[in-house]
Amino acid sequence: MTVPMLRSLLLKRFRSFPSEEVEFDNPTFLVGQNGSGKSNFADAFAFLSEAMASPLQAVLDRRGGIAAVGTVRKRKTTEGRPASLGLRVELEGLDEKTSAASYAFELHALDNYGFKVEREQCIVRQRDGSCNWFDRSRGKLQSNARFLEPSLEASALALPLVGGSARFQAVLRFLAEMQVYRIEPAALREMQDPDGGVRLRSDGSNAASVLREIKRKSPDDWERVVELLESIVPKTVSVQPKKHGNKLTLEFTQEWTKSKRVKFEAFHMSDGTLRALGILAAVFQQPVPSVLVVEEPESTMHPGALNAILDVLRHAGRSMQVVVTTHSPDILDAKWIEDRHLKIVSWEKGATRVDPVSEATRTALRERLMGAGELLRANALAAAERPVGGQSHVVLFEEISREHPTGRGRTR
Repeated sequence: MTVPMLRSLLLKRFRSFPSEEVEFDNPTFLVGQNGSGKSNFADAFAFLSEAMASPLQAVLDRRGGIAAVGTVRKRKTTEGRPASLGLRVELEGLDEKTSAASYAFELHALDNYGFKVEREQCIVRQRDGSCNWFDRSRGKLQSNARFLEPSLEASALALPLVGGSARFQAVLRFLAEMQVYRIEPAALREMQDPDGGVRLRSDGSNAASVLREIKRKSPDDWERVVELLESIVPKTVSVQPKKHGNKLTLEFTQEWTKSKRVKFEAFHMSDGTLRALGILAAVFQQPVPSVLVVEEPESTMHPGALNAILDVLRHAGRSMQVVVTTHSPDILDAKWIEDRHLKIVSWEKGATRVDPVSEATRTALRERLMGAGELLRANALAAAERPVGGQSHVVLFEEISREHPTGRGRTR
């Protein structure tokens, strides 16, 4: 099965990224020290996903407003212009008809914490050579899909409105189904309000509902979850969602001896056990995410359990795209990790950079001189040098030819 892929993500004045374009493999490991900006990068996935399902104002407000998410644009004659931000994604293989697609938007701040959509563009290229597009600029929406006449507010994105059309539905669905997880053991330890269990929350706080739904809909996946949990946490032979009045909790069964099994509720389980279970719920939930971003899975996890977690994430790559942020050499000890899977996240001169690995690192990995984990322990997992001026030339939008509407390269 071919997995739809996010090939690149471009960030322009988004949080700690002045201008950065990152290409992805499956899986991709974003490796960097604490404070380098890995969480800011992960939030770009969450921002895009939320913007497809929620009002853009609410998405920004949850992050402190556009002034907190965007970057003040400097110029020589003044102290600076209002905050702005832009994002662009390049997608591939979304469905049997779509070969590639791109989507981008740019937001500008207004007075009184307001903002407007300065420009928005979506281009979908079909396998038969045809192309569907819309381009919104200065409040006007143009498209080769003639029926598109949505009533747009200046602070609202167009794609969530026109994504009901088969022409753009695959792009909307892919972006909306991207999920970012930083599993919080405390959220799994508490009594949980039951819900439909369709989508795991980012902290795992509805894991009991999600696991109950996996067990109900897919018994084979449920058995796999239990098997994997036992390989990660020895002697744990089962886990069950359990009702307590109008709440749900998780009940674990551990085998102490061949004749004695003891039950524990989540309150008594370790952080590592609960984080592992949250990651399993994220991987096996239905429907599966288009992109699964897992932040620092090594936290509170015994190094011996990380091989099993990595196997789970590698397996997940067969049905979704996987991105992992980490600063742990134990995560990178897997022999199958190649240079194409690695990106180095660093903090330089007040900004975050994301780079491929250096040529020396590529050589060490390809010739099996050292593994990625060994290189990180030796402080030798280095980023490739970038040209003077960095990636300041990256641009958000394509120039669309009305006569030949397949795009003629990036502009702005």
